Amino acid sequence: MSSPTETALIKTTLGSSYANLLLPCVFLGMVAGDYGWDDSAVFVLNFLAIFPLASLLSFATEELAKSVGEMVGGLINATFGNAVEMIVGATAVNQGEIHIVQSSMLGSILSGNLLILGSCFLFGGYKGQTLTFSADVSGIMSSLMVVTSASLVIPSALYSTSFAKAEDLNESVLAISRAAAILLFLLYLVYLYFQLKSHADLFSTEEDSDEAEGPPLLGPWSASVVLILTTLGVGCCSDQLIDSVDGIVEAWNISRAFIGLIIVPIVGNAGEFTTTVNSAMKGNLGLAIGVIVGSTLQIALFVTPFMVIWGWIINEPMSLHFNTFETAVFSLTVILTNSLTRDGRSNYFEGSLLIGMYLILAVAFLVHPDTSSTKST
Repeated sequence: MSSPTETALIKTTLGSSYANLLLPCVFLGMVAGDYGWDDSAVFVLNFLAIFPLASLLSFATEELAKSVGEMVGGLINATFGNAVEMIVGATAVNQGEIHIVQSSMLGSILSGNLLILGSCFLFGGYKGQTLTFSADVSGIMSSLMVVTSASLVIPSALYSTSFAKAEDLNESVLAISRAAAILLFLLYLVYLYFQLKSHADLFSTEEDSDEAEGPPLLGPWSASVVLILTTLGVGCCSDQLIDSVDGIVEAWNISRAFIGLIIVPIVGNAGEFTTTVNSAMKGNLGLAIGVIVGSTLQIALFVTPFMVIWGWIINEPMSLHFNTFETAVFSLTVILTNSLTRDGRSNYFEGSLLIGMYLILAVAFLVHPDTSSTKST
């Protein structure tokens, strides 16, 4: 029988978010996959199951970070902040679903830069006030996103402009993608040092200090156990989710690009969306921007290069070659975001512009047919 302390820890963990009401979907999703239920049921149940698992993963990460100090805590948040995207992406790479991985990475960046940031501006400034935030932080994000955009454009441009044989061209694109992935990862390490050590004052706000007050709700061992169990759960559910993609594409008549760009990022960014919008509505826009910047740069500079390197390790041709439409969309998103955030001021109208752009892109990818192979060969 559990001791009162263990019971209290379980209650604290399960009560950390309303999303935990969906935890039964974890069991149902695993059963659906193991017993060969309809692909639609498998996809929906495992899609819903990842919501509470992502919430628990975020909660355990934050609690563990409180217990180990600022520097190590920052590294933990950096590593596990986008664990859902990493696990789903690695699972898809293992199964050869390269386009799903590429789309989900791009979709997470679009979701952060357009939908979540736009929602913060809209709900934070709906009363008509002008919102202010750190122009330095938004400038750092803009600069790094331009570099990331270039890393996507160059392999795609090489593929589109070269007249070499297809086999030689694919090898060249893989080579430049792997080199770019290593360099982006090194830039991420420099960014971590810049954020956590040398220029930490740029990223710290009074709201951060206020939220950091108070003891952790979970001890380091309890938080580690929750972290491990939820990571295993996300791994199992993402495996079932990816397995059902073929059936979903056929049954629902939607493209893989739409699943990767729109549906999968909804899961990974659900907790971030709630946290940032609540902070913006309370007037803590600096905290919201900091979360969005950190998450977006983790995807662009850490998770995406990791997927390329992981594919290299297991001999899957994961590259940074996106199709022309996706590359153009990403570049336009970077330009739009830079234009609206460079002065450190915003309002609800600019937020509505970002959300409107995201909805237009969602419709575009919904009707855009798949032009690439479904899996690597």
